[in-house]
Amino acid sequence: MMIRPVAALLGLAALLPASLFAQGAPPTAASAPTPVPAAKLPGQAASTYRISAGDMLDVYVWGDERLQRALTVLPDGTFGFPLAGTVMAATHTTNEVESELSRLLAPQYKGVAPQVTVSVKQSSGMQISVIGKVRSPGTFSPTRYVTVLDALALAGGPSEFADLGNVVILRNNGGKSSVVRAKLAGVLKGRPTDGDLAGDGIPLLLAGDTVVVP
Repeated sequence: MMIRPVAALLGLAALLPASLFAQGAPPTAASAPTPVPAAKLPGQAASTYRISAGDMLDVYVWGDERLQRALTVLPDGTFGFPLAGTVMAATHTTNEVESELSRLLAPQYKGVAPQVTVSVKQSSGMQISVIGKVRSPGTFSPTRYVTVLDALALAGGPSEFADLGNVVILRNNGGKSSVVRAKLAGVLKGRPTDGDLAGDGIPLLLAGDTVVVP
């Protein structure tokens, strides 16, 4: 006499959508979303920091943990990487180094070129020097980009007889030395003109620059 109710229940279960019985089932590997590397998310701002010799980098090739590396940029601005050879890093942004590494590694992979993430672990290569008529001349390692005014502040400010109208920056770019002039006389005397503040009147310093205060 209990056969009919059981049969009815089985018939009702056959009519229900199969999805109701799969809600508690774990997703399969095929349906699991593929993780997106954080450095490649749409809309992420591009890096503006330019790598210097002595900087410590973290390099990661997605999908190949064997190529995860922590390395230091050599004095000549390069670093060596497996399967890619020598890579020039100095004066380039991390995004540019990522693109170059991906290009160099592409022949080792079938199909799509590998995604590479490069990050600056320690910016120890960002060094500047201030010499001449300042209170505390020396070499400094700021953790951010600084202007020539910031550099003078790090050096304790100009001394009493400093010639503020002829402050120069010695810069080495690709093995070639150049001179960048700063317009600081009016600024440091509290009477800056529009010309002193416009353009490169107060230059931004690059790694390896030397500020000379005559």
